[in-house]
Amino acid sequence: MRVEDVMTKDVSVCSPGTNAAAAAEIMWNRDCGILPVLEDSGQLVGMVTDRDLFIALGTQNRNPSDLQVGEIMHREPSACSPEDDVRNALKTMAKQRLRRLPVIDKSREIKGILSIDDVILQAKAETDGVFKDDVIRTLKAICQNEPRKSPRQELPQAKLATA
Repeated sequence: MRVEDVMTKDVSVCSPGTNAAAAAEIMWNRDCGILPVLEDSGQLVGMVTDRDLFIALGTQNRNPSDLQVGEIMHREPSACSPEDDVRNALKTMAKQRLRRLPVIDKSREIKGILSIDDVILQAKAETDGVFKDDVIRTLKAICQNEPRKSPRQELPQAKLATA
């Protein structure tokens, strides 16, 4: 099965210059937890999650309208193509411990997002069990309780307000 058969195709995006408040509003309105970050040319340059926004805002003591997505996004994210086999995408997700992968074409333009949820819903329809085993292996790898090195730039020390 190919990624394009399972992926979510209607994807909201933002740019590096989008502020955290606007990114959070997009996520809220679209009920999603991740946004591909695109340059003006339409090429993928990063990904930002609701968790990234929350942690950055919680540690930076900055107004959400003053914090840009480009400051906190994951740069050079792992990705897959629409033609890739879903099992190979699952291997990437397991290795990188990701729940979602951007789906891009050869020119790095976004075509969709493959989420572990998309794959699990498809796995329900599989009868041979092999696909289900792939999903379980991927989930086990993603959920390992080990710290991972983040590809995003380090945030400055927290500037917490004191009362």
